[in-house]
Amino acid sequence: MKWIVVLSMIVVAGTVLTGIILLKQPALSQKGRLKKYLMANLVTYAPLLVGTLVFLMPEVSYALEEPTSASGLGYIAAALSTGMATIGAGYAVGAVGSSALGAVSEDPKILGKTLIYVGLAEGIAIYGLIISILILGEL
Repeated sequence: MKWIVVLSMIVVAGTVLTGIILLKQPALSQKGRLKKYLMANLVTYAPLLVGTLVFLMPEVSYALEEPTSASGLGYIAAALSTGMATIGAGYAVGAVGSSALGAVSEDPKILGKTLIYVGLAEGIAIYGLIISILILGEL
């Protein structure tokens, strides 16, 4: 288990160092190098992720057998519902907000309509928060 964590840390450090090296080099042929480094990191990181899941699955299934440890999965579910909803909301607000800004710059009268669309996009995060509150209420 410890070697998987060490290998994952090496991959993360390699990714950071690759980014620093690419920032120092000129922009010529940088796109090809970036693709090559990204593929190398993915080829290394994907088996580490699968190995981590394979080695941790027995511990998770063992935790499900104990009645006191099962609440940990509820906390994970609450965190995932909030985290994934906020990621989706960030993506939606980014897309809608930039489009709304462009539309308002052309016609300032539609500001109210665009604010409604941005508010609807922000509602995605609120739905995830409500779901996580409901999950935490059941624990």
